[in-house]
Amino acid sequence: MHVFWTKGYDGTSMKDLTSAMGINSPSLYAAFGDKQALYRKTIDAYVNNGACAPLVAFEGEPDIRAAVRLFLIAAAEFATQNPSGARGCYLSSCVVTNATEVDGVAERLQRTVRDTDVRLAERFDAEIAQGALPADFPSRERASLMFDLRQGIVFRARTGVNRDTILIGVDHKVASILA
Repeated sequence: MHVFWTKGYDGTSMKDLTSAMGINSPSLYAAFGDKQALYRKTIDAYVNNGACAPLVAFEGEPDIRAAVRLFLIAAAEFATQNPSGARGCYLSSCVVTNATEVDGVAERLQRTVRDTDVRLAERFDAEIAQGALPADFPSRERASLMFDLRQGIVFRARTGVNRDTILIGVDHKVASILA
């Protein structure tokens, strides 16, 4: 995944992949099929294995204002301080660039966006049910806004903007989401 993340799908050769994995080409083909199949598996692994640090922060904080704030902070931290050294988000920094060129990628991305919006909206709906947010709070629209803000954070991080600069005005963003 990190080879694709760094070099992009088109820029990654089979030699790059076999070197990174410490295997030979026949082993890669036997295990994954081809480059596209391996790429799809990296997308699935990223989505299913901890790529959602901002969502985990959002869902784990009981106070909704603090939860929204933590979501934005976690997005900035994940995008700028990834232990692998990669910046941004694998999906929006690499995968989206060939969403229409590699079979199965667009569908995976659409499902991820949809699932993220649902998870965010469900948290807002729970806050409405508890009386922490007004009954007419537009959960789906604010979920979409949060996702879009996260993507902006990721874009800035990918261009080299640091965490502290990205987080300037975070409280204003929180207020906008919860307004």
